[in-house]
Amino acid sequence: MLSALIKAFAQLSDPRLRRVLTIGVLVALGCWIGLAAVASVVVRSTHFFANGWADAGAGAALGVAALLVPLLFFSALATFVMSFFLDDVAAGVEARHYPTLGPARVAGWGEILLGSTRFLLVMVLVTLAAAPLYLALLFVGLGVVLNYAVNGYLLGREYFELVACRRLEAEPARLLYRNNLGRLWLCGAVINLLFQIPLLNLAAPVIATAFMVHVVQGLRPAPARL
Repeated sequence: MLSALIKAFAQLSDPRLRRVLTIGVLVALGCWIGLAAVASVVVRSTHFFANGWADAGAGAALGVAALLVPLLFFSALATFVMSFFLDDVAAGVEARHYPTLGPARVAGWGEILLGSTRFLLVMVLVTLAAAPLYLALLFVGLGVVLNYAVNGYLLGREYFELVACRRLEAEPARLLYRNNLGRLWLCGAVINLLFQIPLLNLAAPVIATAFMVHVVQGLRPAPARL
């Protein structure tokens, strides 16, 4: 697992990976600038109080909030944009480290929709089931543990399916996942950590995809990788 993570970080200089990272960050930055500009126009054209000082103070406070609040979602927006290009990241990693794999299988829209829907349902069910525990454990300091347990499962599954479905049919992919659930859960916890570190979280989707490519190739039987 450590070797896979090191390889993932080492390939960040690859132009194919940098392209995806750049697209995600620039689109998110453009959205943030657009939101800030719109908020600035709204604040300047809206009067909140009759008193001049109170109105100026409210306008300034809302202006600062308009700049800072979108930053809280900057990483999420960048991740969303990058998600459309993560297949290119996987292809770049495979081309450098596993050139004998041959062309990846192309999933149909029905399979993509089914996989996305299944993952969404699992995510909702697991999150709802864990919600009462989050509240209970928050008071005894174990909320962080549960955070990594739940998000580790969700992220491990999401990135595994993203990578595995490029090379495996649905049933073999599910079997490989079930047989290696513990390791993939731990991989998901590592990915969750990447998303928790400021600035690094912007590159987390790209690193996580590259990382999971190495993990999945390490889990597949040797003849399947030829």
